[in-house]
Amino acid sequence: MCNRVELSYLSTDIPPFTQWAEANIILPTGDYIQFEDHQRLIFDNCLTFNENGKLPYSIIVYSCVKKSGKTAINAMLMAWWAYNIEPPNEVITVANKRDQAIARGFKALKEFIYRNPRLQAEIDRDTEKEIRLKNGTTILAIPNDFAGEAGSNHGLTTWDELWGFKTERDQNLYDELTPVPTRKNSIRLITTYAGFEGESQLLEDLYHTVFNPNGTVKEDIGRPFSEDFPVYTKGELFMYWDHEARMPWQTPEYYKSQRQQLRVNNYLRLHQNLWVSSESGLFDMDKWDECVDPGHRPPLPDKTIQLWVGVDVSTKKDRSAVVSVYRDGDKVKLGPKRWWQPSPGDPMDLEETMEAYILELNSNYTILNIKFDPWQFHRSAITLKKKGLPMQEYGQSGPAMTEAGQNIYDLVQYGNIVLYECKDMRYEATCSIAKETSRGLRIMKEKSTQKIDQIVALAMAGLGVSKASGFFSDVSFDEVEEG
Repeated sequence: MCNRVELSYLSTDIPPFTQWAEANIILPTGDYIQFEDHQRLIFDNCLTFNENGKLPYSIIVYSCVKKSGKTAINAMLMAWWAYNIEPPNEVITVANKRDQAIARGFKALKEFIYRNPRLQAEIDRDTEKEIRLKNGTTILAIPNDFAGEAGSNHGLTTWDELWGFKTERDQNLYDELTPVPTRKNSIRLITTYAGFEGESQLLEDLYHTVFNPNGTVKEDIGRPFSEDFPVYTKGELFMYWDHEARMPWQTPEYYKSQRQQLRVNNYLRLHQNLWVSSESGLFDMDKWDECVDPGHRPPLPDKTIQLWVGVDVSTKKDRSAVVSVYRDGDKVKLGPKRWWQPSPGDPMDLEETMEAYILELNSNYTILNIKFDPWQFHRSAITLKKKGLPMQEYGQSGPAMTEAGQNIYDLVQYGNIVLYECKDMRYEATCSIAKETSRGLRIMKEKSTQKIDQIVALAMAGLGVSKASGFFSDVSFDEVEEG
């Protein structure tokens, strides 16, 4: 463990944040934290008290690319504040999901405290969501639920990934936890990267305090450092908004791997800190084409082949489709499929079309699961269930289409599905739109002006085989999206 000059956090002289952290914050390796030069420059500017003991800014935005240590910065600043600033004080950390404040920033804070016996010795009480120090300061982790937070007397609030604060409830909480004017120092710290245009309104409003719609800097914005260093000030707002990778572990090899794994918009947002649309094409069509095996065909009838089936139904307007998949070794393979095009003047006869085809599949293969939206297929499903078929309702709500959408994206992106050549299905793949959500990619069926019913049915069938095979992992986007 490195030697450090001990700094007393009980002293009346408040140590600078970077100096205190480098003397008190211990990493998992046993070494003390060492800031990069640009980090020290930023925090020695925005966290320096004037002769009256007051900080120059009440809102500090620290925005940089993924894996730049934002969560650690958030946790370290909470610790510095709690042990040094105007005790007894209140520190509140907020996250954009109910459990995230506890799972990430607050967890990192606890780890920092418990690695240092001197910091640990100052704990008076420690619970799942609150730490109380012997100096009277409390550190509280809260979800995005504003109802219980009125009347707090906080000196510091920290906001992790503000891009995810999108609802009226989030806005209410942000307003409720405004800096307290009766305290000498009461500030917000926001650690985040860019969000989605038109959706991440809280962060977007802050961003456009500094930047024009075209991304240029507004004329009345202060630049405390050189024009090349991305720090901006206006009144009590201090904003560090960076697009460059400045940490030693952000290597070219890492970014090459990320470009291969991520959709374009995800890469731009996470690794270049750029605002993007939450809606884009579901598939990288180069990846789709890589999944097409010219030698693959729908298998001939064989009862040893086990099918998972997806059913997407429209009786009067959209196409209807039945798509099947099956396992072959460690791959999912596209099986027999069929689609129909009804019209208002010639609506679908479900019994003569989709029901008959599903019964044909059942005669030729072994069907293990049939997922269907009950809205227009309820009667047919009852009929098929009475005949012994394994029917499973799967409504096409937002969460359901996210679950299925993320799974089919993963199957294609990572080459775990084998497709046969089909111009109609490939065209539908090019028309499929996805929306980024905290749970993954949702197929936006209603946003597509083209027919994507085979893709929807494929996604439903693919989810069935993935869950049965243990491929599917129910992990939210937030849980893997770290500082």
